[in-house]
Amino acid sequence: MRWSDIDASGIICWGAYVRFVEIGETELFRALGHPYATLWDRFDIWLPRVQAHFEYRNPARLDELLDIEVWVGRVGRSSIRLEFAIRRPDGQVAAEAYLVIVAISRKDAKPVPVPQELVDALAPYRADAPA
Repeated sequence: MRWSDIDASGIICWGAYVRFVEIGETELFRALGHPYATLWDRFDIWLPRVQAHFEYRNPARLDELLDIEVWVGRVGRSSIRLEFAIRRPDGQVAAEAYLVIVAISRKDAKPVPVPQELVDALAPYRADAPA
């Protein structure tokens, strides 16, 4: 954590967790082989966030090295729900979060199906995959 991430009590501010989730999301898509730098053009879609939910469990403090876990909670026809756990060095969950992102056409901003190639790439990270 950085000095700019804390409040007067030395605890990580709630708003910093938005950035942590964004980092986890970006790194997931990079690991899939679909970094955001090329994803938009490749599939001709945008993936705006339509929901963001955070629950704060245990305070994290300045200079703690946090781990960001991310997995796919669900893939719908046009939506993807990403789940996050942000852990402190002692293993305790500092915060949990989820994002819902929706595939939309870059031409008219209307929902479109998540591209099958992207669905396939997400498969190893899915919590809702059939057993």
